[in-house]
Amino acid sequence: MSTKILGAGSSRTSAGGRTLAELTTLRLGGPVGRLVETSTEADLIEVVRTADAAGEPLLVIGGGSNLVVGDAGFPGVVVRDLRRGVEVEGEDACGGANVRVPAGEPWDDVAARAVAEGWIGVEALSGIPGSAGAAPVQNIGAYGQELAGVISTVRVWDRERARVRTLPLVDCAFGYRTSLLKRSLHAPSTSQGSSPSWGPTPRYVVLDLTLQMYLGDLSAPIAYAELADRLGVAVGERARTPEVRAAVLELRRGKGMVLDAADPDTWSAGSFFTNPVLAAENADALPAAAPRFPVRSGRLATSSGPNLGVADPALVKTSAAWLIEHAGFGRGYGLPGAVGLSTKHALALTNRGDGTTAELLALAATIRDGVRATFNVTLDPEPILVNCALP
Repeated sequence: MSTKILGAGSSRTSAGGRTLAELTTLRLGGPVGRLVETSTEADLIEVVRTADAAGEPLLVIGGGSNLVVGDAGFPGVVVRDLRRGVEVEGEDACGGANVRVPAGEPWDDVAARAVAEGWIGVEALSGIPGSAGAAPVQNIGAYGQELAGVISTVRVWDRERARVRTLPLVDCAFGYRTSLLKRSLHAPSTSQGSSPSWGPTPRYVVLDLTLQMYLGDLSAPIAYAELADRLGVAVGERARTPEVRAAVLELRRGKGMVLDAADPDTWSAGSFFTNPVLAAENADALPAAAPRFPVRSGRLATSSGPNLGVADPALVKTSAAWLIEHAGFGRGYGLPGAVGLSTKHALALTNRGDGTTAELLALAATIRDGVRATFNVTLDPEPILVNCALP
């Protein structure tokens, strides 16, 4: 392996010998064409700009927790943003906490800091792996909270316009596990009238995000029944934020959703499939026991009461895990073997250490097809697929 120090030691390029398996939580993926690690915003932008100008394939990664990379690897430039350090831009009882987070900051460090400082609104997002920069792309969510509930702005490098832009909340177009950023993977070019594919990295590369959070020691209203039960409160009531974080981490560990180097049940990309959002009439065709959740729009309130947005009566969200299990794919399906469903949660497809991406995707396709044959519902993968596809 050769290593070159660039620009005052703020970027490091490695050529040869590295694989995406080393950089992803699934521990899958073939060789990297060129790996560049950056520790300043200027160097991150320069690497992206240079790769785009040269027409090189580009993959910007954080914790690698939402990627499934093909066994052939990625022949282009892989960029890791190593910037750290949460900056408090303002904090008072009236305006709450205004916090800027660089894209390279590990997300759970942000959640832990928020709980420690008495910033309300991300306590239920504890334990989610990956970087802060990936969080708005996916609009991460768990246990009744979404990142959209606290986002103020997202600063990005716009690869098409070759400039830094600040996207306010309204322009981010957040939805269930999606955003303008994610949709820009294949969004049409407004200035050129063509339809480029920016993937596997979106047109908008996140530089940092600004969060606005209320101050206090009680959480936002608990919106998820399982979490409310664990805390011993009713849905819509509040609890102390340290207790919410502890309960969420406990629930996630029980489902294998907190990374543990010693536990192959956690070697996954988290939930492999998103919960399907169905037209109400299609949801009515599901068995009566199938879970049904409202699909809400609007910013999640963290100030008072269980105001979680306006429910759309035409849409219903159901549970992908329930569909998978009731289509005959129970926890541990496929084991023993190189890949299989986690023994803790049916939504986690795991690599037991000797698997391949091809094997994992074949398993995912079997589950997708089985659910579709049983319930006439097609599950969509949640991770980004890099140089690979579901069969």
